[in-house]
Amino acid sequence: MALAQAWSVALFGMEGRMIEMEAYIGAGTPKTVLVGLPDAALTEAKDRVHAAVRNSGEDWPKQQITIGLSPAAIPKRGADYDLAMACVILAAAKTVPAELLRETVLIGELALDGRVREVRGVLPCLLAARRAGLKRAVVPAATLPEAALVTGMDVLGANTLKEVLHWLRGQEDALRMPEQTTECFPEDEPPDMFDVVGQPEARWALEVAAAGGHHLLLVGPPGTGKTMLAKRLPGLLPPLTHEQSLEVTAVHSIAGLLKPEAPLIKTPPFFAPHHSTSVPALVGGGVGLAKPGGISRAHCGVVFLDEACEFAPDRLESLRTAMEEGEIRLARRDGVVRYPARFQLVLATNPCPCAPPRDVDCSCPPNTRRRYFSRLSGPFMDRVDLRVRMRPLTAMSTVDGSEPERTEQVRARVWQARERARRRWAEQGWATNAEVPGPSLRREFALPRKVTALLDRGLDTGAVTGRGADRCLRVARNVV
Repeated sequence: MALAQAWSVALFGMEGRMIEMEAYIGAGTPKTVLVGLPDAALTEAKDRVHAAVRNSGEDWPKQQITIGLSPAAIPKRGADYDLAMACVILAAAKTVPAELLRETVLIGELALDGRVREVRGVLPCLLAARRAGLKRAVVPAATLPEAALVTGMDVLGANTLKEVLHWLRGQEDALRMPEQTTECFPEDEPPDMFDVVGQPEARWALEVAAAGGHHLLLVGPPGTGKTMLAKRLPGLLPPLTHEQSLEVTAVHSIAGLLKPEAPLIKTPPFFAPHHSTSVPALVGGGVGLAKPGGISRAHCGVVFLDEACEFAPDRLESLRTAMEEGEIRLARRDGVVRYPARFQLVLATNPCPCAPPRDVDCSCPPNTRRRYFSRLSGPFMDRVDLRVRMRPLTAMSTVDGSEPERTEQVRARVWQARERARRRWAEQGWATNAEVPGPSLRREFALPRKVTALLDRGLDTGAVTGRGADRCLRVARNVV
């Protein structure tokens, strides 16, 4: 009996599951049988692997080959298993030793000439392998900077199948090691708050939103600085922690958006879709298992919806659950996946379709204005903590001649407020005031009755909802 074992990983959203790949070579008509719920791309791997092995100078077994993928009940997709399949077949044929395969995860697609091609999702795959206790990983050389972010296991990069086979035969220097780096990856300089003319209320609201992680709505005529302010929000936020960086990088890895020159994302991402974008592009989707959408790629960052009233209502309503829970759950044919989606939402919109510089010049009938804003539904707006009406510009400089604050000045106050919130909620595990659940605000951290008297009156008259009252309490904790 000729039997060998290797390891690979199946991705289900952000979750990686270890796949044990076994190869058995026995008597029978020469053919290759693949079992374990492979999809079409994986079924075609038999021919890809056959050609890659032959073009790497190795003999293909002339008996029946049975390859089992376990757990058998989990669907397997894609070409990520090619490298593991080639190695386990040759190990079962006694062409290469099988010892190193027992504690090594192999990830990579094979070209017909034996090249190891880049695949998506290497980072979450290796994090799953590390949790499973594997000591080594062999990945495509092009993904080595990304794979090197996983500590606690040896990571090796391969350009060709031939290099991997040399390594299995004992040639230790056949594979590439990660380059030593200080992780000083190039980053774009964020735009400066100094460029925004006037708008003291909106600047203050942006600072409060950055300090507490609140969602923000900016309403005003064109040219008042709504887009400028939104684009400057990421520059006010603190850099991502190491855990946040790995989580955001893993989402971008699954989406295939990582840059080789900057494999680790350390700054809050910024996502600004056009108003014609689709629901799957926003929240994620696809056939089989859903892929991450824009709000997941903006995890720990900012989602900016310019001309928010031009977005179709179903696009906006699809954000409601993620705005409150910080994750998105997507059910498709092959199962349910979860992606992180804790972002800050910034909405910018004109007050009406004609959008004159001054409200007195508006030519829209009342029904038209009402219909225009009706796309921002009550339940949706109930999740937006801050709403600001922008002033029309009356001069290109301030009246008193004082200069606007720069980003670094505002950022210093934001970081101090974030640190105070982190210390305040450290025991509960919340990082910002916006994450604190309503029941905790009302019970465990209740304010005196005389402080909440105005809020109670608003609840009694229907001016605010229960969720709106919680929103007021969160913002109040931020500004005191």
